[in-house]
Amino acid sequence: MLAFTSMNIFIRLQRSYNGTNKYRSISLSHFVFLDESRKTEIERRQKELMTRGLPKSKPLKGVKQIIVIASGKGGVGKSTTAVNLCIALKTIKPQKSVGLLDADVFGPSIPLMMNIQQSPTVNNTNLIEPLINYGIKCMSMGFLIDDKSPVIWRGLMVMSAIDKLLHQVAWNPLDYLVIDTPPGTGDTHLSIIQNLPVAGALLVTTPQKAALEVTRRGANMFKRLNIPIIGIVENMSNIICPECKNEIILYNGGTQTVAKELGVQILQSIPLSKDIANSCDSGKPIVLSAPESIQAAAYKHLAEHIILFLAKQPLNLE
Repeated sequence: MLAFTSMNIFIRLQRSYNGTNKYRSISLSHFVFLDESRKTEIERRQKELMTRGLPKSKPLKGVKQIIVIASGKGGVGKSTTAVNLCIALKTIKPQKSVGLLDADVFGPSIPLMMNIQQSPTVNNTNLIEPLINYGIKCMSMGFLIDDKSPVIWRGLMVMSAIDKLLHQVAWNPLDYLVIDTPPGTGDTHLSIIQNLPVAGALLVTTPQKAALEVTRRGANMFKRLNIPIIGIVENMSNIICPECKNEIILYNGGTQTVAKELGVQILQSIPLSKDIANSCDSGKPIVLSAPESIQAAAYKHLAEHIILFLAKQPLNLE
């Protein structure tokens, strides 16, 4: 028998077996609407089950604070946000060391966006040396495999790869580690959250309804796993007129509604801009290629929010 909830609905599925002890069918055996108190109790129980037995997170040696960049869907500008955020952090706080981990094993994009083509080396302590460009320490599965080879791995292999990218890389010393996670919620996110003291999660979305729905689910995952949500970055909701520099709103209201439901802030709205895309494709993100632009200013404002958030969080030193 399986049971699960969705919103204020409780559903129980009953398995039927044939004579060979194999599933014959799954039927809906119970379907009820929950009152608010019962819904709250089931949500509490779900959170307890999700966190029960999780391994105690251990800090990465020499890494003070970690944030994850997450999105429910692909194509919303998450990796673009991650690289520009890292460079903005380094620009605002040049005395701080910043690292960027590309945890998207199946679709790594950091090598292209950070203009890094070489392969990493192993130091005398048998740790992989992160590759550095623009002052950012970077690591990606894209550095370790052929760029034309598909990664066809099961979940355990992915989790093992993530563990190596985290614990077998010479990150030390590092003030900020930004982890660019794959779209959705899955093994990669659980591996990171279970094993690391994550300071917070930054959610990236576009204003379309489909993207906002999965953003809501992602936020609920982080909440259930006791990871603070730093806020939301809204991409592609507006454009800047190239002539008059006025803002033209393309979408209005959807992201604000979801943010209010989740009890978080929209930290920054990043305009839709071909310059942002072209700069990342060329390997020189817009915070570097056009530092005085409106788009670069948006990422710098985002970085200021992150710095203020992290200043209130504890340091994680081994």
